[in-house]
Amino acid sequence: MGDQQGDATQGETGPDKTAPDDATQGETGPDKPATPNVTAGHFDAVVVGAGPAGSTAALVLARAGRSVCLLERGPFPGSKNMYGGVVYGRVLDAILPRWWEQAPIQRWVTRRSTMVMTPTQSVSVDVRSRRWGEPPYNGATALRQEFDSWLAAEAVAAGATLVCSTTATGLLQEGGQVVGVRTDRPDGDLRAPVVIACDGVNSFLAKEAGLYHHTDAAHFTLGAKEVLGLERTEIERRFGLVGREGADLEMVGCTGDIPGGGFLYTNLDTVAVGVVLSVHGLAAAEVRPEHVIADLKAHPHIAPLLAGGELKEYSAHLIPEGGYAMMPDLVADGLLVAGDAAATCLAAGLWLEGVNYAIASGAAAATTAADALAVGDVTARGLAPYLRRLEDGFVLPNLRRLRRVPDLLLSARMQSSYPAIVCNVAEHLFTVTDPVPKPGLLRLARRELAAAGVRLRDAGRDGWAAVRSFG
Repeated sequence: MGDQQGDATQGETGPDKTAPDDATQGETGPDKPATPNVTAGHFDAVVVGAGPAGSTAALVLARAGRSVCLLERGPFPGSKNMYGGVVYGRVLDAILPRWWEQAPIQRWVTRRSTMVMTPTQSVSVDVRSRRWGEPPYNGATALRQEFDSWLAAEAVAAGATLVCSTTATGLLQEGGQVVGVRTDRPDGDLRAPVVIACDGVNSFLAKEAGLYHHTDAAHFTLGAKEVLGLERTEIERRFGLVGREGADLEMVGCTGDIPGGGFLYTNLDTVAVGVVLSVHGLAAAEVRPEHVIADLKAHPHIAPLLAGGELKEYSAHLIPEGGYAMMPDLVADGLLVAGDAAATCLAAGLWLEGVNYAIASGAAAATTAADALAVGDVTARGLAPYLRRLEDGFVLPNLRRLRRVPDLLLSARMQSSYPAIVCNVAEHLFTVTDPVPKPGLLRLARRELAAAGVRLRDAGRDGWAAVRSFG
């Protein structure tokens, strides 16, 4: 659900979360030139935001021998971030080989379930694989306080300077060229030929540079979640898990009259349950998101999974749901945009991914910046290969191919009519009707479509749109 989260609980393998308020200096050595002190204010690059995109960018730049300052406005990386809970780590293989042996992972996702719901019914497609629970693994639940701190520590170990509790308040520009950032510290200007903006979904730096052209609220959703404490053995019993196995449940039809969806993820001794809601729909309904979560938790097929859970945390965050349709310009003179700031979040129903897209965009931005610095051309033209790198990987191809999916998923029929049709057809199909002959599937489907007021031609168009979007 994007690369966002702020879980308050500490997992078994989590690092010490105590982080300095000021600069953290990377180690130096023969192949690691000393990074300039932050008070000097001069770097090869400044990366704003120590989420997955920013920390990856700082790591790649530091490994390339460049002095880089990684700015984080929270007291430590991950302290203010919020997301659903699943990290897909394949993108890390080339950056941190065998990352799964070091990363602070909660559970390896071996069960993925997609559920359509009405207030009293549910139908699920449940996929389980033992292979997903073996190296190199497929997906994992993680707490962003732990994961982001670990990734930022890797950047620091490579030579980056991490500065926390510091906000980039604006861009330094000379003749239309970005040459650094202003901060809220006294005498806190940081000068650098390249700035990489990884400052989140509402990127003030990208807006100041005039790169944002798609600010319609329709492109955003609000993610809200609760973290509930449960005994580890009880989580495993309720979700049918063993050891470090984990479950990822995604839901449609659980948000009432507000377009959106729900999720439930298992950690070691907590579960994360929440909703993703259309900003327009939430405002029109005049309902608070925690009330929508309460309704989801009370659903007859969800309540038994959460019974007795102790509320540990509540959090909410905007998500760039529009994907490709809302992406800003990603390059300007002296400036690159990555992560949620670049809207690199895939919200496409079957695929809800953000952290891996953020990492990929951060790595591509850093590689581009290092190359541009090497040849002395950090203009928009010199930084343009960033777009090619995103095209050559999975980020832009996937976002472009699935660009119609967010609108399709948030449509009225997909949100309310089709969940009821699917649930009713399934219920009738498995209801024993003796001595009446069993009904045919096609007849049931037509009857439910008519009852829901959905014309067959509209259902056909929606089906074709789904095929074109996912095909």
